[in-house]
Amino acid sequence: MMLAPGRDRPPEASRLPRRAHRLVVAAYVLLAASVATDLATNPQWTLSPVLATAPVLASIGTRRARVPLAAGLFALALVPLLARADPDVSLAVHLTAGFTVLAITCVSTANVVLVATRERELLQSRSVAEAAQRTLLRPLPERIGTLRVAVRYLAAAAEARVGGDLYAALATPFGTRLIIGDVRGKGLSAVDAAADVLGTFREVAQVEADLATVARRLDAALGRRPPSEEFVTAALVGVPDNGGPAELVNCGHLPPLLRRAGTVTEVETPVPQPPLGLLNLIGGPYDGRGFVFERGDLLVLYTDGVTEARDASGVFYPLTERLARLPELAPDAMADRLVADLLSYAGGELSDDAALLVVRREQ
Repeated sequence: MMLAPGRDRPPEASRLPRRAHRLVVAAYVLLAASVATDLATNPQWTLSPVLATAPVLASIGTRRARVPLAAGLFALALVPLLARADPDVSLAVHLTAGFTVLAITCVSTANVVLVATRERELLQSRSVAEAAQRTLLRPLPERIGTLRVAVRYLAAAAEARVGGDLYAALATPFGTRLIIGDVRGKGLSAVDAAADVLGTFREVAQVEADLATVARRLDAALGRRPPSEEFVTAALVGVPDNGGPAELVNCGHLPPLLRRAGTVTEVETPVPQPPLGLLNLIGGPYDGRGFVFERGDLLVLYTDGVTEARDASGVFYPLTERLARLPELAPDAMADRLVADLLSYAGGELSDDAALLVVRREQ
């Protein structure tokens, strides 16, 4: 799992949105105006209870406990000043204001400590999962067998939980084999499931001549895991080195896109097949489907983090249309253009992790 920019920023670096910042500033202005009004007006009434809002305002947007604590103590020091300015007000009122400021200062400070602690724990947990997944998603060489390869992995927004997108490309005795998949789950358990799939794929793809058998063994590997609600959608592609047709085994995943001479088509399977981990629910084997993948053709495999990205009006990213509009480019340049276009479309931020695997057949 790759860290998004700013994902590892410490909790105290959090910043308020501009609109919220303006509201907080307005509240401070009202607080100051209340104190000034109290000092300048009738000594028979007081606004000292409003000082209790100071530590609450100071706690907004900070992860440093000393900020609301200092604001509360400063507000508490103002209570005697207002009491001297309002001698006709009952002492009980000023004492109540002081105790209120003190109590809310303690609550606001404790809340900041609690939130900061939970954010650090969340950051640590996410970092562990991300580090684990980085060890799984190994860098791919630019050239594998007869293919030129490029991969891009986009981490989601900082608020999103760690996901389980996976990919791999291997040179095997049976040609180049590719996999892209998406674990239906989040957190460390999703990373663990992705590890099982990738570990099994790297082993089995080297010894099984039949790509459908590779898929069945991946399904069996997930079936040996402790019972859970997780499953993995995956697309497996085999490209022989002798120039023959390629093969696709689609296990409930989004269909790969084939671009030839500027035209983009989906590589579909005649019969829908279940995701990995769910084959036992319907029985039967996985089936592979051959498709024409000629020299110069571009094949794009992707996860739903790409196609489910939305623009400001909530419309999904039209990957097929966008891919067709791009000029003829090498896989690395094509991947960069797609990523830039995707981020621009989604406003610079994704709500789910996304993976793109772009390959071109060279011979």
